Amino acid sequence: MSVPCLGVAILTMGTRPAELGALLESVEKQSVPAARVVVVGNGCRLPDLGPGVTSVELSENLGVSGGRNVAVETLRELGDVDVVVDLDDDGLLVDNEVFSRITELHAADDQLGILSFRIADETGQTQRRHVPRLRAGDPMQGGEVTTFLGGGHTLSMRMLDEIGGWPDAFFFTHEETDLAWRALDAGWRIVYAPELLLQHPKTSPARHAVYYRMTARNRVWLARRHLPLPLVPVYLGTWLLLTLVRTRSLPGLRAWLGGFVEGVRTPCGRRPMRWRTMWRMTKLGRPPVI
Repeated sequence: MSVPCLGVAILTMGTRPAELGALLESVEKQSVPAARVVVVGNGCRLPDLGPGVTSVELSENLGVSGGRNVAVETLRELGDVDVVVDLDDDGLLVDNEVFSRITELHAADDQLGILSFRIADETGQTQRRHVPRLRAGDPMQGGEVTTFLGGGHTLSMRMLDEIGGWPDAFFFTHEETDLAWRALDAGWRIVYAPELLLQHPKTSPARHAVYYRMTARNRVWLARRHLPLPLVPVYLGTWLLLTLVRTRSLPGLRAWLGGFVEGVRTPCGRRPMRWRTMWRMTKLGRPPVI
């Protein structure tokens, strides 16, 4: 591949204007400039973000999946974008060579569909949930993986053209896994590149009111959409047991169980992965049952 053109996509709900401004400044300071920068106001108005930034204001919050799909379509319409760089609006690129490294990695590998950033707080600490593999002790160990981090990653536009975009109905949680499984099944590679750092404050996903319900519902949808039928009860049984052991909040557990039932009862489509894709995931250290 020739040197790819980058398009930056940022979602915001308008609640972090100072952080968004700092992120846009860090994007502008990159040694390799982005061809396009799109900011989507997910159900909010946007301030003047300056020249070179395309603002899109949505009348309602479409969730992470819906908002990112709007950003991708906007980048397609603007043209000249080969790789989408998705960044959380409260993240920060502290190294000016991040985009340079992205272009190198994508140019060197035509089948590189997704690059996952390393996410660390201002002290340099990476939370365990931000390492996209089971052995998460060393966040500096990169390599090929089976999923990626929503807060900072890249997506090949050719890959998106082939496999489709984000799952709109998911709204929030597990949308990355759905996209990753489709990418792997189509033969694309996902690489965790810890040298691509996004500084991000330490957070808990449970801070969102809908976290427990949507986590359960979307996990059921994942299994029903993508796993061969014999593995569906294995996957869901594993996560049911893990949730019962880990969850300390009774209201949270009730919401999770309600979401689980919702996921069983509601339609979600079906496009099961091939067995060879699951074997590939197993060799990469994460079989699709855990």
